[in-house]
Amino acid sequence: MSQSSTPDLRLGTAAGRGTLLAAVLASGMAFLDSTIVTVALPKLGADLGATTAGLQWTVNGYMLTLAAFVLLGGALGDRFGRRRVFLVGVLWFAAASVLCGLALSVEWLIAARVLQGLGAALLTPASLALLQASFQPDHRGRAIGAWSGLSGVSTAIGPFIGGWLIDSVSWRWIFLINVPLAAAVVAATLRWVPESRAASTGRFDVGGAVLGALGLAGVTYALIEGPVLGVGSVAIWGAAAIGVGGATAFVLLERRRGDRAMLPPRLFSSRQFSALNIYTVAVYAALSGQGFFFAVHLQNVAGYTALETGIATLPMTLLLLVGSARAGALATRIGPRLPLTVGPAVAAVGILLLRPIGPGADYWVHVLPGVLLFGAGLTLLVAPLTASVLGAVEDRYAGVASGVNNAAARAAGLLAVAALPLLVGLSGTAYEVPAELAAAYRSAMVWCAGLMLAGAVLAAIFVRRPTGTTTGPSPGGPTG
Repeated sequence: MSQSSTPDLRLGTAAGRGTLLAAVLASGMAFLDSTIVTVALPKLGADLGATTAGLQWTVNGYMLTLAAFVLLGGALGDRFGRRRVFLVGVLWFAAASVLCGLALSVEWLIAARVLQGLGAALLTPASLALLQASFQPDHRGRAIGAWSGLSGVSTAIGPFIGGWLIDSVSWRWIFLINVPLAAAVVAATLRWVPESRAASTGRFDVGGAVLGALGLAGVTYALIEGPVLGVGSVAIWGAAAIGVGGATAFVLLERRRGDRAMLPPRLFSSRQFSALNIYTVAVYAALSGQGFFFAVHLQNVAGYTALETGIATLPMTLLLLVGSARAGALATRIGPRLPLTVGPAVAAVGILLLRPIGPGADYWVHVLPGVLLFGAGLTLLVAPLTASVLGAVEDRYAGVASGVNNAAARAAGLLAVAALPLLVGLSGTAYEVPAELAAAYRSAMVWCAGLMLAGAVLAAIFVRRPTGTTTGPSPGGPTG
């Protein structure tokens, strides 16, 4: 990997701690906004008069641009400087967050969420690539391990923070809170983070980014608006055709451009890299689908407040905090295959335990056991994932590889949130009717558990211990 200087940061120095702080706060901020909004859906839906499709777009507007452009964000960082692109992404994200907090209609909020996703697409891959490129090899694994554990905790704690803000102040503050966080990130970055970049030639693959966005947008529109416009609608079939055509053209273009592509095909010559990204799609589709339905169901069916809904997930946060480093160390000793197999299987059992939740459900009896198992499963699978992905490619592809894995996670979540309500028959304002929401929720949990089990099977069959040197003992996946 070609950089402006040799990696020389150590965790015990001020510069090392400051760089880690900037990366954790920024990625945590982006991850937080992919989870925190789910707790606010019932309140903002009522406040802005949103339908089920409006709630889906509130979540998916963010994930669409994040998934579509995170690869380009990683490439931009590798080319023009990871620190520079990281700063641009943080400032962009903060400005878009202000627009979200000031939204006067659901259409305004969706547009602002789209812009917010663009900022996240710049800062998310850069945050991990900065650690990969800046720390000495002996300290890199510990830095990535700390990043993964703390970022995972920020994702899990999002519903708790969001619930408190929603009940105490307003749902708007789940977005406005990003402003002071972004200010802290900018200050730490300017003070401590070194610049780094990878050698690259040729033009940017803008065509690939546009085609990827068209593919995701077309399919997402068809899935979300299908129940509203009807399956015979010309608009739905047109959007589906654009989505499939865009995705097909994206694959063909990337193959033709080779190493100049936004998604270099040679990355997938690694069987391990390919398997891990397919695995990511399965488990993060389940994670996003479960998160979308669970927060709304607890409030509109079980009668929990937003704060109580956030508190309900705290055990998962504690498991991630205590167990991430240990799970990463275990994966380093025995290889990633067993943790990545057992993790989603345990999470699937947790999801199924959460399925029967109904009106007036007792937290200790009906909610906590499922949350504990779900959290234990996530703790096992989150920690080994990113290290395994980065360890499967050359260091010079660190930014792109991080972008690919993040894109896989975001695209999976995007499609899950778009498709699950259609699959379980939830549309219009049915999420406000407890009986209709409860029936849809129970069906959705079966789908999510099935996706987790599919991930376990994939890991058991295809994932092996990397033959090369990994990036460290306890990293984590693209949480959120």
